[in-house]
Amino acid sequence: MPLLNYGLFSKKIQLDFPISKADFSLLTDFNLIFSREIFVSKIARGANPYILQEFLPDPEKILPHDGDPTAMIHPTQITADTSISNGLDPLKSGVLSSGGKDSLLTYGLLTELGSTVYPLYMNESGGHWKTALTAYRYHKKTDPNTQRVWTNVDRFYGFMLDHLRIIRPDHRKKWDDTYPIRLCIFPFYVFSLLPIFIGQGISHLLLGSEFDDFRSAIHYKGIPHYYGLYDQHQDFDLRMNHWYRTRIPGLSQWSALRNISGLVGQHILVHRYPELATQQRSCHSCHIKNGIVYPCGQCLKCLGILLYLLAKDTDPTRMRYQQKHIDLFYKNIGATSLSLDQDEKNHSFFLLKQKGSVPKSSCVDHIEKIHVHPSTCDPQLYPASFRMGLLRILEQYTTGYCTLRNGEWVQTEKWQEQPVTIAP
Repeated sequence: MPLLNYGLFSKKIQLDFPISKADFSLLTDFNLIFSREIFVSKIARGANPYILQEFLPDPEKILPHDGDPTAMIHPTQITADTSISNGLDPLKSGVLSSGGKDSLLTYGLLTELGSTVYPLYMNESGGHWKTALTAYRYHKKTDPNTQRVWTNVDRFYGFMLDHLRIIRPDHRKKWDDTYPIRLCIFPFYVFSLLPIFIGQGISHLLLGSEFDDFRSAIHYKGIPHYYGLYDQHQDFDLRMNHWYRTRIPGLSQWSALRNISGLVGQHILVHRYPELATQQRSCHSCHIKNGIVYPCGQCLKCLGILLYLLAKDTDPTRMRYQQKHIDLFYKNIGATSLSLDQDEKNHSFFLLKQKGSVPKSSCVDHIEKIHVHPSTCDPQLYPASFRMGLLRILEQYTTGYCTLRNGEWVQTEKWQEQPVTIAP
């Protein structure tokens, strides 16, 4: 999976082991999708501070196939498809956990809905583990199903950057809120944890993917893409579920948060699961002092969380933010470019009621609704055993339902399960 972030930069990916037909199909699809994502988001738009300017393409000369990978995948053998699991328990769920609001909220929701939940952590050897450490320690103490897998994949990513000629040589000294090249990192986490799902018989694999607004065209110079969010898109779940049906029957991958905004998700976590909320660390640069993990309070991730919390009159110090971070937020937010969906940002500013120097904005009411759209946030894809219970909880914290019509999110009737029709 990590190698598929570099299909643009090599001619061949040699696998020194056999794979099945379904495996080969999945890897080939991912190779194409990942390459297009990286070309459009990291290279073609010309705003990547890590890439040497002489390697950036002329936007006027970009062609529809320029985002296709050059690397071909060569396994030692392609074999027939066989199942690699022996039966899964439909009451068990595994949550890919990071210490952020989405995975903590997902854990709370699935536990409340009666599932036996496994908090599953990826312990990266780099600084990412600081972000997860608070929640992991809490889960390790309170939930015997907590597990983690250690990885040094961050060192591999660093090695690749050291050897990519398009990357500035001093990239290790430059800090930015985005990765230099890689984009699709969740597939690596998923595949690293699959042995636990198989070994423990876990039937549901949950990612904390919240609502993303894909109403505009997703082509750049004729190249289809997902704004760099493929592994958070419903299409990623659907593609993985297609592979699971052949290789791990009974496993389903989904998100409990795909229909709600980050603003709503943060609000639910704080008010419905307050103990879990205190474990949240959503920060790109956490630090440890006297054994306690603190967020930096200044990165784009922190600023987004501060906006959510303050917009809903929640005290950020519960997540170990300091008063100076709150003061700086109000002082500087007018000149800060937050990496949030524009509607979500505008509505959050509106809820702040123009405190301090916060930009003036108007109400964007769909942000606090449950979004329903078949191609991006389809409630029908929730497993039947959790579907209506989950929606009943979400309805308590939202102002109704909305759907996309003529490019705008408009209010719609309450979502109902679609009847199953049986052909004569």
